[in-house]
Amino acid sequence: MTQGSIKNSDEAETLALEVLQFVLADEVLQGRFMSITGITPIDFRQAVHEKEFLGGVLDFLLGNETDLLKFCEEYQIDPEQPSIARRLLPGYTNSD
Repeated sequence: MTQGSIKNSDEAETLALEVLQFVLADEVLQGRFMSITGITPIDFRQAVHEKEFLGGVLDFLLGNETDLLKFCEEYQIDPEQPSIARRLLPGYTNSD
């Protein structure tokens, strides 16, 4: 997914899967993600099909501005898009 605004939950899921790919491709991010979530490689097969998990993937990215900006640069998207996508998936809580 490149530039453009996230408009629905399907696009939000697609972006979350791209974030997951980005996280898993980096050993440091992957280790941090696995440590924070407690998920095992075996659990991934089922988890990637769960919207709540994908929301958590976006939460993970949104929790670190440096990683967020690196992802957005690499995937050529506006840094607001992951936040918009997060609001479209289950489990979102507004912390404002």
